[in-house]
Amino acid sequence: MALISFEDLAGLDDEQLDVDITDNPEPMDEEEEERLFAHWQSVGNTHQVSVPREMSGPIQEMTQQNQEQERVPFTPVSEHKKLGEPVYEERVYPAGKWACVTQQEELYEQSISMAFMKLMRYICKENSVGRYLGMTIPVLNEIRTLEDGSFSKEVQTLFYLPAEFQLDPPEPTDPAIRIVQLEPLRVVTRVFFGTTTEDTVARQISLLWELLGSADTLRRDVYMVATYQNPGVPCRRNELWFIRRDP
Repeated sequence: MALISFEDLAGLDDEQLDVDITDNPEPMDEEEEERLFAHWQSVGNTHQVSVPREMSGPIQEMTQQNQEQERVPFTPVSEHKKLGEPVYEERVYPAGKWACVTQQEELYEQSISMAFMKLMRYICKENSVGRYLGMTIPVLNEIRTLEDGSFSKEVQTLFYLPAEFQLDPPEPTDPAIRIVQLEPLRVVTRVFFGTTTEDTVARQISLLWELLGSADTLRRDVYMVATYQNPGVPCRRNELWFIRRDP
């Protein structure tokens, strides 16, 4: 994913912030706040996105809440190895409720970034219960491909609602955010590290197809990119998901 990604808000490391604010339960002082916001602004600038000042509060809250993250549940199906090392695996994710934003900007990276900032605000109190909802990982970006093989600039970004809110999801104050029920999802997934720009994701898609060979039961019109870490992490962990037609 690019600029700012759900789980990506996981937290910033010591080298980038000089101090480990994620372990500090006390409110940040002005210098810490400015340093944190400047970091996010810098990341945003590299992807042609400006992070508005109103994001300062959500950024601080998600950074300080970094250590409490809930994993999206799944059932492992199989793992495929080469020379003893995992190459890809298959999983089934159960039906569940997700907060979803559909965004279309000039660039793929901009679409993802703008969508995630909206979800950040929903997670951080802009909801009907008026409180921090808790972070779940991974956050998903659904990519649809066009006839020429390029990515559609219209991207869906999805945040899995924490377990306590699955039965009664808080309503978002932003009308751009929808609460959707996804059916069970069976995916073939491969880990990759680094950035998640359109170019890097396209390379990962090609690589996984080479590994799989012919696989008529997998969709070619839509893929998922699952993100787990802050975009400021130099070699952050992501996953590419291919979707089975029949879960």
